[in-house]
Amino acid sequence: MSLRELKVRNRIWLAPMCQYSVEAKDGIPTDWHLMHLGARAAGGFGLLITEATAVCPQGRISPQDTGLWNDDQMHSWSRIVSFCQAQGAKVAVQLAHAGRKASTWPSLPRYAGRHGTIPELAGGWRTVGPTDEPFPGLDPPEVLDRAGITALIDDFVTAARRAEQAGFDAVELHFAHGYLVHEFLSPLVNTRSDEYGGDDAGRRRLALEIAEAVRQVWPAHKPLIVRISATDWIDGGWHTRQSIELACALSRIGVDALHVSTGGAVIADIAVKAEYQVGFARSIREATDIPVAAVGLITDPHGAQQILERGDADAVALGRVAMREPAWPQRAAHELGVRDGSLYPGPYRRGSW
Repeated sequence: MSLRELKVRNRIWLAPMCQYSVEAKDGIPTDWHLMHLGARAAGGFGLLITEATAVCPQGRISPQDTGLWNDDQMHSWSRIVSFCQAQGAKVAVQLAHAGRKASTWPSLPRYAGRHGTIPELAGGWRTVGPTDEPFPGLDPPEVLDRAGITALIDDFVTAARRAEQAGFDAVELHFAHGYLVHEFLSPLVNTRSDEYGGDDAGRRRLALEIAEAVRQVWPAHKPLIVRISATDWIDGGWHTRQSIELACALSRIGVDALHVSTGGAVIADIAVKAEYQVGFARSIREATDIPVAAVGLITDPHGAQQILERGDADAVALGRVAMREPAWPQRAAHELGVRDGSLYPGPYRRGSW
């Protein structure tokens, strides 16, 4: 698969998965992140996408999240990226801001029973959002004003510049799952009446301004990807038609692919089942000229191959199954009758299927 001048060895992407590693402090990735991403690079994945990597300290989902707002983080990422690339994988960083869903307790056993926003005295911070309406169970955020929006865009730009210095092959902007940019997109959350709200065009403004600003500083030969939630799963919320309109606008700016997920802005009743989000990727792909990656309980190699062959998507992204099987692409190649020695690092050739 090719995106601009980037050639990816297959159409299997590793979806971003927050690790909440207790060793991660001050946003610096650790040996755990090297192991997590490195194992999947050695396992044959084509494109690895990092966990949500915050563009500023207040943008982290939890204190255990990684970041890219300073040079120490950049240097640590550089080591990880270099190792993964040496195994034949390409690496994208997902730049993110968690908005009103930031400063939450990580889902780790040591924090069992703790829910909601982490108090400032316990290491948390005041969150921001398009309005002061909180996500259920979390503290009310501060309203992001015009100066705050300008600073936010600058944070994304600065992080993208550091991503280039770290050697990343691509940038993915996280506009999904109810985090800050999705909060601005969703009419269920964004009830502003200024130029960043009021109608579909106003609610899209922040997403487009961030994407355009990052595209201007991100090297022209490297792809820019955007992850979106195609629907809020609730009447009156963000839906597929609005996602298609956003996709078209992003394509005009120079975004090269969409990573299509769903939900997260509000609590919704979602009927989760195998490949439950693939239809949204297909709808966007059919209505636009932008490549899409489908994600959401894609676990079976034959099913994944059929997604591509039917034209539902241009790539498949794997999350939880990749936690269980770091070498899922090697098994998939075997089950699909493909002999590809390049999926195996030299020390592992004797263990090939």
